[in-house]
Amino acid sequence: MPKMKTKRAAAKRFKFTGSGKVKHNRAFRRHLLTKKSRDRKRALRSDAYVGPSDIHRAQILCPYGA
Repeated sequence: MPKMKTKRAAAKRFKFTGSGKVKHNRAFRRHLLTKKSRDRKRALRSDAYVGPSDIHRAQILCPYGA
C-alpha cells in the first residue's frame, strides 16, 4: 500500500510535540489590532494546543506528523 499524503495546508498550521500534543498559532492577530488591548495581543502571541476532541482530526490530516 502506498504512503498516505500529508495535507500540506495542515502541515503548515500544526506542529506535533514529542508527547503527542498538537500545537497551533492563535487566531485574531492579523488585522483590526487597534481595538484590542495590549494584554490581549500579547496573549495571542503564544502558541495554543489543539483540544483533546480535535487531536484525532489533526492526526488524520498529518499522518506522519508535521
